[in-house]
Amino acid sequence: MRGKRPSQQVSLLWFRQSLRLSDHPALTAAIHAGRPIVPVYILDDETPGAWRLGGASRWWLAQSLKSLEKELRVMGSQLILRRGRYGEVIRSLISETNAKGLYFTRGYEPFQRTAEEQLAKLVPALGVECSCFGGHLLVEPESLRKKSGGNYRVFAPFFKALLGQISPSPPLPPPAKLESPAKWPASEALENWKLEPAKPDWAAGLRECWTVGEASARNRLRHFTGSLLEAYCNGRERPAENGTSKLSPHLAFGEISPRQVWNAVSAASAAAAPGADAAAEAYLRQLAWREFSYHLLFHFPGLPDKPLRPEFDVFPWRKDVDKLRAWQKGKAGYPIVDAGMRELWHTGWMHNRARMIVASFLTKHLLLPWQEGEAWFWDTLVDADLANNSASWQWVAGSGADAAPYFRIFNPILQGETFDPNGDYVRRFCPELAGLPAAFIHKPWQAPSEALRRAGVTLGINYPSPIIEHGEARRRALAAYRKARAAAAKAEPDSLSAQG
Repeated sequence: MRGKRPSQQVSLLWFRQSLRLSDHPALTAAIHAGRPIVPVYILDDETPGAWRLGGASRWWLAQSLKSLEKELRVMGSQLILRRGRYGEVIRSLISETNAKGLYFTRGYEPFQRTAEEQLAKLVPALGVECSCFGGHLLVEPESLRKKSGGNYRVFAPFFKALLGQISPSPPLPPPAKLESPAKWPASEALENWKLEPAKPDWAAGLRECWTVGEASARNRLRHFTGSLLEAYCNGRERPAENGTSKLSPHLAFGEISPRQVWNAVSAASAAAAPGADAAAEAYLRQLAWREFSYHLLFHFPGLPDKPLRPEFDVFPWRKDVDKLRAWQKGKAGYPIVDAGMRELWHTGWMHNRARMIVASFLTKHLLLPWQEGEAWFWDTLVDADLANNSASWQWVAGSGADAAPYFRIFNPILQGETFDPNGDYVRRFCPELAGLPAAFIHKPWQAPSEALRRAGVTLGINYPSPIIEHGEARRRALAAYRKARAAAAKAEPDSLSAQG
């Protein structure tokens, strides 16, 4: 008698923060394995310890998965969607498909690393090859260490080391076709995941501002390197101007790789006028800050929750729900702060200069914990990224690595006048102030009553008065920071004794 014919062997290609088909090392390796490929995305919102996707990120994810599914269909494939704990879902898929290989891009969040360690034990025990690849970063965190053997906590030497490690190899091309299995496993319906808001539907501004997916990411990069790069040096500091690449959400979801961006910007700089060199260098430096944030998260996994600097364990943060809500809703009474927060709510994104201003205002003017700002950004940013978000908030608050000095407290009036001199940014996102002259657009409480009347502004009615006076806030913040430093210095000998 003939034996039972074995079922077809396949490879599982697990998409994570790598929702693209070009420059995808895990995909390339899966193709080279020579088996039919089953692409899969797993939504794990059950495992303890994970940061659940915020509302804006959930909206972006839904659009990105739709886009990836379309691209896979063109290649003769499709995307299998499953919801549940990573290990349980992968075990089930291995059984259903007779998979002999699992290929995926590595993650760097503590939760992701734990999952990978578990899979490294589970999958081979099932007789399946488990292959993990880079691709979300330019350089893997383990390869960047100080000569002394420690980890970097200052950006400048990290950047120097990073430049010495970046590979000049070109990005990998996308495949023309993917071999499909004879039988597909069942897939869940994306709409059943309810990633997009329904009632109320607050995503209208996001749909207006963004086109999601790998093709859009490539187009945005092409546009940036073709026409915007030379203006980046000046435009990147002006929130009213379209001077940045806005690639951050595409990078966060892996719709484009940092290697693709780095190589394209470098090539554009080499081919452009001399003025583009400085712009390219400035932009690549920002990409390196992204790498630095991941380096910190990898080596200090408590970064999203705990201050890196021990003196901030005793910092006298305040609790004020009303002021927190005013900041979140763009009703702090400082136009540049309010414009930034309203841009965030409407578009799911905020200009980097505005991010620094609003973060400084929350942590230093209001003395509210940086974790409150981190949580709000996590929920409202389409480019929410655990490494960047936590490292940046700690940097502004002064509690992080290579942090801004504690006495650096942004004056929101001067920041507005310097980086939005005509008030165009404020007028766009705080339209109730649009009629004010530029001289008062960043300090409406100093405007003459006649100017307020002509502009239709009634402070405290249709635009709030400042929720705290700048001078008072600065004095209070400096006193709090000095007190925390003194308390930490006093406690240091006991701490060292306890450790010894």
